[in-house]
Amino acid sequence: MAGKAKDGRKIVAENRRARRDYFIEEVIEAGIMLTGTEVKALREGKANIAESYAAPEDDGIWLVNANIPEYSAGNRENHEPKRKRKLLLHRREIARLTQAVERKGFTLAPLKLYFNERGMAKLELGLAQGKKLHDKRDTVKERDWSRQQQRLLRDRG
Repeated sequence: MAGKAKDGRKIVAENRRARRDYFIEEVIEAGIMLTGTEVKALREGKANIAESYAAPEDDGIWLVNANIPEYSAGNRENHEPKRKRKLLLHRREIARLTQAVERKGFTLAPLKLYFNERGMAKLELGLAQGKKLHDKRDTVKERDWSRQQQRLLRDRG
C-alpha cells in the first residue's frame, strides 16, 4: 500500500474507512514516537491503521491498536506490533483535542501514516464526528451520482 503522494510524501498506510464512517471536521499532522525497528518496518511499507484510534491520556495523546508488524531482519530487540505509541503534539493542541473528545463527543481517527519530505514519520489525524447510517447512504448516493455525471459528460463530449 506504500506509494508516493504529489507533495513528496511516502504514504505507508491509509485509513479509507475513516472518511466513510466519520465527518472529518479538522485534520492535524502529528509526529509519532517510534523505535528503530518500527521505522525500518514502516520503510518496508508494512503497517495497518484501519482499526486504530487515538485517545487522550494523562500526559498526551496516544495511538492505540495500530499494527506495525515486526521488522523482518530484526533480532530479539524487535518491537511489539500493536503497542501504544505516543503522538507528538504541542501542549495547546493536546489540550484542545482532549477537550473536543471529552466534552463535545468527537473522535480522533488516524487517516494516513507517511514519511514527510525530510524522512520523518508523521500521522495525519482527523478530528471526527460519527456518521449515522442514513448519512453513510447519502454519501454513497452523492458519490454514485457524481460518477454518473462524469460518465454522461465524457460520453457526450
